[in-house]
Amino acid sequence: MLKKIFIFILKIIIILIILIIIFFVSINIFTIPSNNRNWNNDQKVLPTTIVQENLVDIKNIRNFKYASTTSYTINYYDKQYDLNKIKRVWYIVEPFSGIPGSAHTFLSFEFEGNVFVSVSVEIRKEKGESFHPIKGLLNQYEIMYVWADEKDVIDLRINHRKDQVFLYPMKAGPEKTKELFLSIIDRTNKIYTQPEFYNTLFNTCTTNIVDHVNLISPKTIPTIDTSILFPENSDFLAYDLGLIYTDLPQDKIREKFNINEKGEAYKGDENFSVRIRE
Repeated sequence: MLKKIFIFILKIIIILIILIIIFFVSINIFTIPSNNRNWNNDQKVLPTTIVQENLVDIKNIRNFKYASTTSYTINYYDKQYDLNKIKRVWYIVEPFSGIPGSAHTFLSFEFEGNVFVSVSVEIRKEKGESFHPIKGLLNQYEIMYVWADEKDVIDLRINHRKDQVFLYPMKAGPEKTKELFLSIIDRTNKIYTQPEFYNTLFNTCTTNIVDHVNLISPKTIPTIDTSILFPENSDFLAYDLGLIYTDLPQDKIREKFNINEKGEAYKGDENFSVRIRE
């Protein structure tokens, strides 16, 4: 008798979930992604880029000064990068506190002369919005590529969100790093003219990195893997694939490449990017 009651309740729950999904899908099925909404102050400005032979101009590189996660001084700058001077790409993992499996991942590119620039794929929030993974399945957020100074994106995560941050040098020569950089530059411009919806499963920070890597080096990273869907341990996947430049055993990499102490100690330092790598 109890088994029958349990099965009946389970069926009711499943039916309700299906009805809820159908309801939300019906609301959003005709929604069109847009770059014209009432955006949060930190996400109002989209970057654009211009490529001229080996020179790349990035406009609207974010470099906010944070007093807290919600209080900041807005600042952007433009900078030109010489592809002949590209050296290395770095992979950054920020596991989210209290949410098992979840993390934000992004990249930083290093050029000669201790020049660094980060690119972070994020949801583009409207005023009053916050992220929820279910809403991320239902066309509730657009996606954006944020080009930013490391003094912005890394300081924000270490000193204000208080998350752990791991910074990994990747095994990619200058030519492959250049191709990766240009692939991301191209997509930055595409999103500027052709907005897209974020999707919790298929169009995230980590899936986009995987897509860019596999575009220039096919089948380097599996597209179906739990570490892609739940990227908290995506650095371990990168290690297993031989993508991280290190001779350390896997269980030692987080100890080596955690930059929280340095990020706290050198907050505001003009040589912040160099200091956190020392």
